Amino acid sequence: MVFYILKIVTKFALPIFAKRFMSKMEEKMRQQQGFNTEKEDSKIGETVIDKTTKDKTSNNNVGEYVDFEEVD
Repeated sequence: MVFYILKIVTKFALPIFAKRFMSKMEEKMRQQQGFNTEKEDSKIGETVIDKTTKDKTSNNNVGEYVDFEEVD
């Protein structure tokens, strides 16, 4: 009898708990990635490009290039 009651309860309760868990995890991931769920000042269809400038420092002393030949 207990088995059947647990079976019925899990059939209805488990999907509800799983949905709540997934929505919480999704919200945490959105916050970590920096997505905002609120509307911003941009209009629909407007393209906004955010650029970040990086200091491009090149290291000319990276090593010697060696051309290899395939040996049969």
